[in-house]
Amino acid sequence: MSAYPAAASAKNDKSVAPALSDVLGAVAVAVSEVHAGRSLSEALERVPAALRPATQDICFHVMRRQGWAQAVRSRLVPRKPPGKELDALLLTALSLLAENEEGAEAGPRYAPHTVVDQAVRAASADRRMAPAKGMVNAVLRRFLRERDEVQADLPDEAHWNFPHWWIARMQRAYPDTWQSLLQEANRQPPMTLRVNRRRTARTDLLARFEAAGIEASALGESGVLMAQPLPVARIPGFQEGWWSVQDLGAQMAAPLLGVRDGMRVLDACAAPGGKTAHLLELADVRLTALDTDAGRLARVGQNLDRLGLRAPRVDLRAADAADPDAWWDGEPYDAILADVPCTASGIVRRHPDIRWLRRREDVARTAALQQRIVDALWRTLAPGGQLLYVTCSIFPEEGEMQAQAFAVRHADATRLDAPGQLLPLPEQGQSRALHDGFFYALFAKSR
Repeated sequence: MSAYPAAASAKNDKSVAPALSDVLGAVAVAVSEVHAGRSLSEALERVPAALRPATQDICFHVMRRQGWAQAVRSRLVPRKPPGKELDALLLTALSLLAENEEGAEAGPRYAPHTVVDQAVRAASADRRMAPAKGMVNAVLRRFLRERDEVQADLPDEAHWNFPHWWIARMQRAYPDTWQSLLQEANRQPPMTLRVNRRRTARTDLLARFEAAGIEASALGESGVLMAQPLPVARIPGFQEGWWSVQDLGAQMAAPLLGVRDGMRVLDACAAPGGKTAHLLELADVRLTALDTDAGRLARVGQNLDRLGLRAPRVDLRAADAADPDAWWDGEPYDAILADVPCTASGIVRRHPDIRWLRRREDVARTAALQQRIVDALWRTLAPGGQLLYVTCSIFPEEGEMQAQAFAVRHADATRLDAPGQLLPLPEQGQSRALHDGFFYALFAKSR
């Protein structure tokens, strides 16, 4: 397990901006952990608090430019540098030296000489990289001298900043829009909130925001679009439970189930709990929320407490949704939300490391898991009840193909109206997509 540099760990004074060299050192460790298979979210949790905001900002930029940076690094240093942190530091510095392509979103801006100097300082401060500080200096300066030559005729992975297998899959699935989908995936997503209507009205919340000098607007049934992303601590009403952060596409799930007071409802794969809370905000239901991860399920409970939604009628249970014999009491559910595990290809704007963590074979693996879960859940649904199948994927194998196969396997299932595949693309008049990529299919069970 990688340790963060001592220089980074020593920064405890949040009132003083950390040195860029310390931030670059922390980024190098976090990026190296992603290369080792750890999610960026997990890696960032281990970053010292004083460094975390700046580290996250640059990490996101590196993940969105990594295909280009890896191709350039390979030309400058044909043999992979010794030490994963050193390679990550070079990729980080090169990403910061990259010129933004036409139409691309600007990333962190630093003068080239500052990036070189601070990268060398970051290497010097880490005993694992210190012997190679001269190489860091030479490689970055060579790039600045030979930029055009080094960037000539780079592969597709460098242009789109996605693995080749992902690009090919998008070309097959979306021959008319694959380029726009990949471009949009490298942009920063908007911040949207969902109003907790049990605690406040949206008009009142927007008035509070206006009084605080925060620009926001109504969006969808219960959504609020923030003009600029802000830390939750700076937005009025978080601790009071007035709102939750939730993507606009994800806000469609709970209303589609049409829950009513008194219903017995199952949220089969509940964590992180945004849809769980939304169901409870819409109706007084008897809710069972499952998740295989007890730690993540505990955080669902904490969020429900913040929103004032925890009640005796809410049962949080650490269990495998695909194994009802281990958790189901035999009483059928009136409605089931099956937000099943997937590749998360539809939320790569918010989690840009996903593209580098996933492998080609993961699509078939998650599709098989999804089939096992929904088939198991179907027998727990009451006649006349409804099951909503949801993924945050844009791969057809986890969406429409899965829904069609489910309907074939279950003769007692009738497919109802639902949005189907939501693609994260700007609509007319929009500068960017207002929602992530989701798939929705709704089924009713014959009486």
